[in-house]
Amino acid sequence: MVVRKVGKYEVGRTIGEGTFAKVKFAQNTETGESVAMKVLDRSTIFKHKMVDQIKREISIMKLVRHPNVVRLHEVLASRTKIYIILEFITGGELFDKIVSF
Repeated sequence: MVVRKVGKYEVGRTIGEGTFAKVKFAQNTETGESVAMKVLDRSTIFKHKMVDQIKREISIMKLVRHPNVVRLHEVLASRTKIYIILEFITGGELFDKIVSF
């Protein structure tokens, strides 16, 4: 099995998918901590003129520290991708929980 690494993270299976990003399970190789890795394609972000929106999302998540908000660990980037490393939360997608009410 080929293990894909991004920085200090081993990337695993896809756990969610949206219009502009995929969320993958990943593990910090230094601490063993499980994280969610949001992977965005740079060309898609530029094509849909979403640069400001992504910058805003990242800057707000850096500021917010609340037990009911997913924590941002760090942001990594390559030539073609942006990787947003987030706290891993179990229990499925929030959207599914909202729809079931």
